[in-house]
Amino acid sequence: MRIRIEDVAAAAGVSMKTVSRVLNHEPNVADATRQRVEAIVEKLRYRPHPSARTLAGRRSYLVAMLYDNPSSNYLMEVELGVLDACQAHHYNLMLAPLVYDARDIVAKVEALIDQSRLDGVVLTPPITDDPALLQRLDALDIPYASISPMEANRRIGVIVDECDAACEMIAHLAQLGHRRIAHIKGHPAHGASGWRLAGYREGLKRAGIRFDPALVADGEFYYDSGFAATNHLLDLKRPPTAIFAANDDMAAGAICAICERGLSVPGDVSVCGFDDTPIARHIYPALTTVRQPTRDMGRLAGVELLKAIRDRNAGTMVAVPYALQLRRSTGPVPGR
Repeated sequence: MRIRIEDVAAAAGVSMKTVSRVLNHEPNVADATRQRVEAIVEKLRYRPHPSARTLAGRRSYLVAMLYDNPSSNYLMEVELGVLDACQAHHYNLMLAPLVYDARDIVAKVEALIDQSRLDGVVLTPPITDDPALLQRLDALDIPYASISPMEANRRIGVIVDECDAACEMIAHLAQLGHRRIAHIKGHPAHGASGWRLAGYREGLKRAGIRFDPALVADGEFYYDSGFAATNHLLDLKRPPTAIFAANDDMAAGAICAICERGLSVPGDVSVCGFDDTPIARHIYPALTTVRQPTRDMGRLAGVELLKAIRDRNAGTMVAVPYALQLRRSTGPVPGR
């Protein structure tokens, strides 16, 4: 027999409206009452019926994650995090793939909002920085949370100090004796690409290493672009002894290119990446990388978005910490 909201209210000794407020994480409920209702909900295993919730209010209890990113590892982690937030607050999540530079991206998002009655959206790079889309979302009064936006003053979302993180990674390579340190850039449309390149340059400067533009290769955040960029770098008259790729997928491609030439990692060339997605731990040798808590970032973006849906003045930009993960893909400069 299906448990109803009336059953929860009766067991908790409160009104159905109070139960509804607790389930929707609304204010103006005493902590003791909230805890009692939550305990009864868990004990009775009550789950709100989605259609009933929709009919009871103006919300659809549906949010969408908008994405166009070549790194499936990154996207999966972000998606899981947003899903964590949605499930904890009894919301549904829709995944909406887009082409960030398509001429009709704004029209497609507007149609998606209209047809699905979305309560809000989570924006991932590079869509998170589309000025026309942001302007339209503001005009429609649709709450949105930005993940890693280029503009740090964006009101709601999640950021990491990627420039400092990249700088710290270069310091690690310099401490190992490397002076010929190359960088594989990410896709130019992503804010992360610029931050990680800036951190690379600042890291060289702090280590007293002259910046050499020949050691910077273009990439696009996917495996094959890292493979191609590494082959280009290894063909230089003076190839690098270390490569810092702007994400883990490209770093994995770099390791493959190095090994295909009969060279070893890190014996001949050290390799490091950024993100600490699952591929960093699954390849051999395990990848030295910057860990940004991607799943937590998705979860926090979801939490802040849901706050803004309930109260337009709520929600904030959350800064999360990073950490270097030192593994077997980096080692001393050859001959040291």
